[in-house]
Parts: sequence; structure tokens; C-alpha cells
Amino acid sequence: MDLGLSDRVYIVTGASRGLGRACAEVLADEGARLVLCARDDEPLDALAKQLGGPDRALAVSGDLSEAGIETCLAAAAIARYGRLDGGIVNVGGPPSGELMDLDDGAWRVAFETTFLGPLRMARTIAKLCSREGGSIVLMLSSSVREPIPGLALSNGLRPGLAMAGKTMAAELGPRNVRVNGVLPGRIETERVRELDAASGDPDGRRRAYENRTPLGRYGEPYELARPAVFLLSPAASYVNGTTITVDGGAASSL
Repeated sequence: MDLGLSDRVYIVTGASRGLGRACAEVLADEGARLVLCARDDEPLDALAKQLGGPDRALAVSGDLSEAGIETCLAAAAIARYGRLDGGIVNVGGPPSGELMDLDDGAWRVAFETTFLGPLRMARTIAKLCSREGGSIVLMLSSSVREPIPGLALSNGLRPGLAMAGKTMAAELGPRNVRVNGVLPGRIETERVRELDAASGDPDGRRRAYENRTPLGRYGEPYELARPAVFLLSPAASYVNGTTITVDGGAASSL
């Protein structure tokens, strides 16, 4: 299937590793031009070079929790490639912790990083999309539908971002700007390995998740990236305001 991505221009945040990197690589394989963002300069620059250098992929380091980076990214896309067609808005998950142990400061930092920064990015993309319309994919979490033990910050904030995305989809639909979300389950990334290690029994934690997953294993980043890129693409032109779960069947909710 031709996804219709050739020479379209997308922003990918959190692109230096994990799910963001996998999405960037799949988009590049489909012929898209990219503006890549992450906090770490070296891996981001290396990825941009791997994907074809400035003619195909531009690296702009920054942190979405800092207001203004979203404008820099969109401006870079338009200045370099002459248009902006959408983006995959991806940020790392907030720190683990039990709700009763987390103070107000932890919630404020997580709000800026996990909710407000991605929302600013999505709004900016929507405002500056090309006249043909555009598409935004929010990288969320399975905590949107089911709380994850020990991840109170994610459980509290990710559902809010998902509903903000749903609201954006309704408001922006008349302008042909689509907004959708992806809910990753247990995907083999550095973030998941860190969470497993923090449990004190990473092998046991992994076995527990695998045992409750019908496919019996963790997912690979590309198994998440491919459906995310499809949602972003013109091939999904009538998919708007929805979320898809990519978790091997682990969720017990619809």
C-alpha cells in the first residue's frame, strides 16, 4: 500500500531513541521529509544523518516542556522544506511513583512535560499545516484506559492529553486536520527496560507482563511505529479522533 507520504513534511519529537526513533525511520522509508527533535544532541544528529541529512531530515534539539521549542520546530520545517503536514508528538513517560508519595512539585513538572508540552506542539502543528490539511498523532500510553501500578503521574495525565486530542479532532476536522492517538503497551524500549529494572526483579516483571499478554511477548518498536505512521498518513484520511491500542492484546478493556 502506498501511504502517500512521499515528500510530505512531518515533525517527530522524542526522536533520538525508542518509539520516536522507530517512527522517524518508518516515515523516512516511506519518503517523508522530517524535522526531528529530542533533548540529546549526538544521537539526534546521528539519526538525521542516517536518514539522509538536511535534504531529508533536520535535527533540532530541544525539550517540549520549554515553551517556544514548538515554534522553532514548525518554523524549521517550513523554512527548510516549504511546508508542514503534521507530526508525531512523542515524549518520554514521567517518573514512576505511587500517588500518595508524589508531591505537588512532581505533578507540576510532569504536567509540563507530559501534558502541556505535547499540547503546545500539537496546537502549533495544527495552526501551520499546509492548505491540504494535516495529521497529528499523539503518542500516549495504555494508562489512558487502565491505570498502571506504580505510574501514578502517567495515570493522571495521559488520559487528559488523550481527551484534549479528541477535542482537537472535533475542532480541527472542518479544516481537514486529523488528530489521533496511539496507546503503546509493553514495547521493548529503553524506557520499559528502565521500568522493569526499577521493580527490583526485571525478569520476573517481564514474565508477568508476557504471561498476561495473549501474544506472549513484548512488542518491538517497529510494531508500534507502523500503525502510528499509517494513522499519520493520507491513507488513513477518514480516521479522526480515535486511539488505537498496540499491546499484543494485553488490555482487558475495549
